[in-house]
Amino acid sequence: MEALVIGSGIAGMACALRLAKQGIHVVLASPYPSERSQSVMAAGGINAMVSGNEEGDSVESHIQDTLKGGSGLGGEEAVRGMCEHGGEIIRYLESIGTVFSVDGANKPVRRAFGGQSHKRTYYCGSATGKQIVSALAMECRRFEAFGMITRRLRCSFHSALIRDGAAYGALLYDEASARLEACYADFLVMATGGQNALFGKTTGSSLCDGYAAGRLFMQGAVLKNLEFIQYHPTTLETAQKKMLISEAVRGEGGRLFYVENGERVYFMEEKYGKRGNLMTRDVISREIYATGKDVYLDISFLDGQTIDERLPEVRDICIKYRGIDIKKEPIPVSPSVHFFMGGLAVHLNHETSLRNLFAVGECASIYHGANRLGGNSLLSAIYSGFVAADEIAGRAPARKYPDFTAFMEDERRLLKKSSASKSTFPVFYIRDMLSMTMAEHLGIVRDEKGLEEGLTDIGYYLSIAEKIRYDRSVPAYSNFSLKPILCIAGATLASARERRESRGAHFRSDYPETLERYGYATLVSYQDGKFQIRPDQEHAYES
Repeated sequence: MEALVIGSGIAGMACALRLAKQGIHVVLASPYPSERSQSVMAAGGINAMVSGNEEGDSVESHIQDTLKGGSGLGGEEAVRGMCEHGGEIIRYLESIGTVFSVDGANKPVRRAFGGQSHKRTYYCGSATGKQIVSALAMECRRFEAFGMITRRLRCSFHSALIRDGAAYGALLYDEASARLEACYADFLVMATGGQNALFGKTTGSSLCDGYAAGRLFMQGAVLKNLEFIQYHPTTLETAQKKMLISEAVRGEGGRLFYVENGERVYFMEEKYGKRGNLMTRDVISREIYATGKDVYLDISFLDGQTIDERLPEVRDICIKYRGIDIKKEPIPVSPSVHFFMGGLAVHLNHETSLRNLFAVGECASIYHGANRLGGNSLLSAIYSGFVAADEIAGRAPARKYPDFTAFMEDERRLLKKSSASKSTFPVFYIRDMLSMTMAEHLGIVRDEKGLEEGLTDIGYYLSIAEKIRYDRSVPAYSNFSLKPILCIAGATLASARERRESRGAHFRSDYPETLERYGYATLVSYQDGKFQIRPDQEHAYES
């Protein structure tokens, strides 16, 4: 039996390792051109209820905090499973070499994170994600040496091999040979991250562009909750991107303020009390937006040693990119697109609407509902990889792969025809216009007029894309990925237009109330070039 995992981030590696340990051979391939990392790792920590946590904490408390943070749209059964396995995941990460921060007695320490009733966030300074990635990568290499994991280098995902509603692997574009190659597998697992590049400069990698999900969407996969896009309230503007100023800063006591008449106004504390700086990310982002002022995050009152020990990466980011010494001065911050609660719709076992096609990590919509709690992303990435692997391990392999010769030849013919074209229309001109459209009309606050204008823009970009044969100034991936990227962007705008209420990370100025009749997930399908949106009132997905 063989599984093809598309994505070498945390969720993809967690799934691959779980499969390999159960004797299943895994082909691990990148969804994007080259082997560069496709995502920014969570820095602040990973949530878990473990014996020894703060007094009064419990798994049930973690579950309720997560459901509340998701505004009732997280699947309760799914969330319960994730929270119940938190301790097991922490112990697993420690066993493969993740070094969590400890106190003087060599006991794990935890920090406070937004939207949580107790300190349950385990961390590795302010580089938790990097520690976890390093441990998982070393473990993957160990299984690679045993022959249980095979890495496909210098290739990118092109399309799934779908027949009669089931997946049998994928077509991969080999950068060296400039050819499409079939990679057959009994099971296909997508771990492709979010859609950061749709919005231009964000906290995430520009390689996370939504293409894989968009292509699968066009091949019949159902998407869910695309309108819920988390803006992280504290990011630092740089020439290259928005640098994440981890929630760990506020967890260690950092205070948000703006200046008025020469005086600091601690607006979050004034409105929400002493825990105001640890409200959920959607709330803080909207409050920053509402001030209309330059906002700062101050941690300079902490002693230097504490900053060096607990926030070294934040310290280094501020010095390197803006010359700011956080021990002496506040950090100028603003909200930025950070995480996508929406993605491929999955069932409890992480299978999508297409048989034998699974989705894990950020590209799957299941645990976070309308808004993600900080510290839950790393937990959900690893847990989702384990769940999908366990489901696959309990299934029988395909008896015989269908013949995809005709499909492969059609795709190769289209690729060859387009690459022979003399058209030089700049693909990235459309991508740049797309990011401006998305940033303008799918911001922290939205309205009907703006969403309609955004959909009109997407329709126009799609009409141009149909006329483009090939842009020789960019790699082949940039050409064949354009239409699916535009499609997932259009589906996101359409989903936001249909949800005429405000909930979690989705805020409509023309519909500011949370309405009971919208207490369901949004499902969207692609049919005959159009987006078909419907409510998941029967909870067909996630629970």
